Amino acid sequence: MKTEHIQEPRARSTRTVISVDAMSGDRGASAVVAGLAKAATKNPDIRFILHGRKDELDRLLARRRVLEGRVEIRDACDVVTMDAKPSHVMRHGQGTSMWSAIDSVRNGEATVCVSCGNTGALMLLSIVRLRKLPGVNRPAIACLWPSRNPQGFNVMLDVGADVRADEHDLLQYALMGTSYARNGLGLERPRVGILNVGTEENKGRAELKAAHEMIEAAAEAGQFRFVGFVEGGDIPSDHVDVIVTDGFTGNIALKTGEGTARLIGDFMREAFRATPLSRIAALLALTSLNRLKKRIDPRRVNGGVFLGLNGTVVKSHGASDETGVAAAVRLAFELAQSGFTERLAARVASAKGPVHDGFGDVAGGER
Repeated sequence: MKTEHIQEPRARSTRTVISVDAMSGDRGASAVVAGLAKAATKNPDIRFILHGRKDELDRLLARRRVLEGRVEIRDACDVVTMDAKPSHVMRHGQGTSMWSAIDSVRNGEATVCVSCGNTGALMLLSIVRLRKLPGVNRPAIACLWPSRNPQGFNVMLDVGADVRADEHDLLQYALMGTSYARNGLGLERPRVGILNVGTEENKGRAELKAAHEMIEAAAEAGQFRFVGFVEGGDIPSDHVDVIVTDGFTGNIALKTGEGTARLIGDFMREAFRATPLSRIAALLALTSLNRLKKRIDPRRVNGGVFLGLNGTVVKSHGASDETGVAAAVRLAFELAQSGFTERLAARVASAKGPVHDGFGDVAGGER
């Protein structure tokens, strides 16, 4: 998930500690440590608590001088595998790197947790160990989706935390997505839409129609613009900034988008290698092709944020390489610097009354 458009931090401590699960991703600790080194090279203010097998992490860190003196290792021998059942991890996972990483946020030692691990287990552990914000029924995973908007991204949630969502959940997603867009993308009055099979108000399931009325009624107090129903083609458009949907639909859309981006990249490489002339054309267009590659590369748009918890958790893709891990770490750092967790709590509370939520405004009150 790309983070260049995260707004400038506001009056925060220069040192930010990020808790990182080193062991749970498909590529193991080597990719995670390489990603930390890449992120740390560009930002001297990041410090890490790294959770995993100490002997292995010591060897990997010894090769990364940029991380010298900036990493504290917490020994955790067990690993949450990608096929582990969340309920089993909840009962028997106390010795895992994932559990340890989340607990560092719970204990106030770190501001954000980053993990490439099993999404279901990470969400369940985060809910149980960090607890949900008051008033939140279902936490959500939000992602940044490349778009035509000036900020370069749209926010979509939920993309996989829970396959269900009723109208009350969708209203909370709208409020949480608004907070992310305001404090993450610098949008003072985000435009919010509900993903549906059509834009007409009479289309869709009953809960979507009910959510339409509830979100529309909350727009003025929440200081966002409600654009109504949007379709799949609007997800990357400049028509909307925040798209709310259930986790089943959102996850399918996300994985479809990632697969399509990779397919386009593969097709382009094949096309430019087809003939000698196409290879020459590729050389002439190299700068533009590299720019396009960055825009559609899923590794650089990496990191779903768990919203609705007493702490920030960034879920990096399970197959993340060092580029993907570095992107997730940069996102975690920027969110920590912006005071995102506190402002998200304020935004959720705004459903019950006026509350401050950044930009010097009072949600539901006078600016």
